[in-house]
Amino acid sequence: MNVNNANRRVVITGLGAVTPLGLSAPETWAGLKAGRSGIGPITRFDAELCAAKIAGEVKGFEPTSDLAVPLKPFGDEKAALTAVFSRKDAKKFGRFAHLGATAAVEAYIDAGLDAQRAELDSNRMGVNLGVGLGGLPEIEATQETWRTGGFRKISPFFIFQIAPNLLAGQVSLLLNLRGPNMAVASACATSGHSVGEAASAIARGDVDVMVAGGAESTVTPLAVGAFAQMRALSTRNDDPERASRPYDANRDGFVLSEGAIVFVLEELEHARNRGARIYAELTGYGASADAFHLSSLSPGGEGSQRSMRAALASAGVGPEAIDFVAAHATSTPGGDGEEAAAIAEVFADQKSRLNVSAVKSMTGHLLGGAGSMGAFTAIKAIETGIISPSINIENLDPQVEATGLDVTPNVAVKKTVRGALANSFGFGGTNASLVFQALD
Repeated sequence: MNVNNANRRVVITGLGAVTPLGLSAPETWAGLKAGRSGIGPITRFDAELCAAKIAGEVKGFEPTSDLAVPLKPFGDEKAALTAVFSRKDAKKFGRFAHLGATAAVEAYIDAGLDAQRAELDSNRMGVNLGVGLGGLPEIEATQETWRTGGFRKISPFFIFQIAPNLLAGQVSLLLNLRGPNMAVASACATSGHSVGEAASAIARGDVDVMVAGGAESTVTPLAVGAFAQMRALSTRNDDPERASRPYDANRDGFVLSEGAIVFVLEELEHARNRGARIYAELTGYGASADAFHLSSLSPGGEGSQRSMRAALASAGVGPEAIDFVAAHATSTPGGDGEEAAAIAEVFADQKSRLNVSAVKSMTGHLLGGAGSMGAFTAIKAIETGIISPSINIENLDPQVEATGLDVTPNVAVKKTVRGALANSFGFGGTNASLVFQALD
């Protein structure tokens, strides 16, 4: 996918996040650079009989308010948004949409778009927001409602609550974005693809602004139970903050989490003309398929290598332009080593100066939100010169150590970052890589 169009360059002008580390982008970043874990005992259901009893939950989140004011008419200085949903409207949507729309509105406000909407063309602004599994909590709850109360007890909003594209639809309605309105569902690569496809739409000239990213909320009995049955989850239940440990020799699985990370992507001259703050430029996007296995990376991360190489080619740069790789690294015994081998191969001549980091050590695995979570760390590294760490590394996996990569163990690193690459890979052998660079 070619994002590198000399006449249509794509930049990041807005950030929004609702994660286990905080209810905003600044709170989330504060947790990341401090190396703080957002993992704890599950509170959303009774997990006593489940093998895995820990998760990355979003705590203290309240999407509703009786005082919520829609962002209409746009540019009205008297309008004040105190919450994304009224209590009445919140019932129409699933938790993933609550999280995702809240992050989207934060990104929109951060980009400074609302105050200028009178001068902006809504037809040139669109949405690409993804979710991996959709409204699983609402499916489980409604099944129980039907079982105990019958058909008449099923909510008329049930389909709205579970449909994956209703997050994008609600954001389009709320912010009056009349360009492309779509949702990606590609497992844990979802939001990597969402951001990449949104950037491609801008580069092609279809739109000037895209709200893009991903969300997920599947801390439920079925999801946790199913991943536990696959033996994919960590069972370090007595020490949750140290359970997610990519690259550590004693890792025993990933930690399921929920949250949303959303960006405003914008054509460079459009952003400059309105005086927008620019965090970074998105210069490259690569996508590939392993065509090997439904849930395991191909040997040596061959498909991952192709994704990264495609992103670099799309950006028109070589490996030497990248200072930091935000790895997919989930804390599973097999996948982390294969991805590390792939990174080491692609950046074979750059390893002495390259940092690699695993954000899931702090946030857990956000599934559909994982790709944009990695992209967030890449963007913030370019903006701040701080690379968030891979925490909980006590005994580095010999396979990872043999690659010669610096996986940024336990403590954040201060370093000038001119270029960063973010990976996200998903079940079905689907891969996405994004290249971000400091604006020249």
